[in-house]
Amino acid sequence: MRSSCFALISARGGSKGIPRKNIKLIAGKPLIAWSIEAALRSRALDAVVVSTEDEEIAEVARHWGALVPFLRPSELAQDDTPGVDPVLHALGQLPEFDAVLLLQPTSPMRTTEDIDACIGLARDMQASSVVSVSESEMHPHWMYRLSADQRLQPLIDEPTIFRRQELPPIYAINGALYYARADWLRRHHSFITTETLAYIMPPERSVDLDTLLDWKIAELLLKENP
Repeated sequence: MRSSCFALISARGGSKGIPRKNIKLIAGKPLIAWSIEAALRSRALDAVVVSTEDEEIAEVARHWGALVPFLRPSELAQDDTPGVDPVLHALGQLPEFDAVLLLQPTSPMRTTEDIDACIGLARDMQASSVVSVSESEMHPHWMYRLSADQRLQPLIDEPTIFRRQELPPIYAINGALYYARADWLRRHHSFITTETLAYIMPPERSVDLDTLLDWKIAELLLKENP
C-alpha cells in the first residue's frame, strides 16, 4: 500500500512586490489556479489543499477545485513567518496524510509531470525529502565580493575558470517543489538537510515570480504553452 500524499499550496494575502499576486490574473487565470490545476491532474496526489488566512484567496481556490478545510492563523501569514511553519500547521490539521508536497503559487511553470516525477523519485529512492532545483545561470566562480575600496574579491578562493565549458554544474533551489514525509518534517522543521534529494527541472519551468519582470516573462511563457 503506497503512502498518502497531499499537495499544499501556501498562499497568504499580503505581498509587497506584486500586490495580491496569488489571485492576480496571469495568462487569463488567477496565479494560484496554475498550481491547483497542475496538482489536480496528478496521479500521485490524494488531495490538493490551499492554506491561506485570506477569505478571498480561499474562495478563488475553492472555485478552481482545491480544498480549503481550514484558514491559517494570521500569525502564520506575516512577512517574517518561516516558510515551513504553515506546512507544519497544515500537517497538524491533516494528520491522516503520510507526506506533503509544498507547491508555491509563484512557480506557475511547474507541470503535472514534474509533480508526479518528484513524488515518484521520493518513493523509488525511499527518500525522506526531495526539493526541486535547476542549473544556475550565475556561477560562483564568476561572482565577487567588493572590498571597502570597491576592489573585486573572488567569492571562491580557487583559480578562476574562464571557459564556461569547464565550469562544474551548480544547482539552485527553484522554489517549485518541496516534498517531505510528514513525520520526518515534524522532526527536522526543514525540507532541506543532508538527506534531501534533488529533482532537476529545466530553466524554462523554473521561473519564480518575485518581481514584475518575472511576471512578464512567465506570462509570455504561459501564453505560448497554456
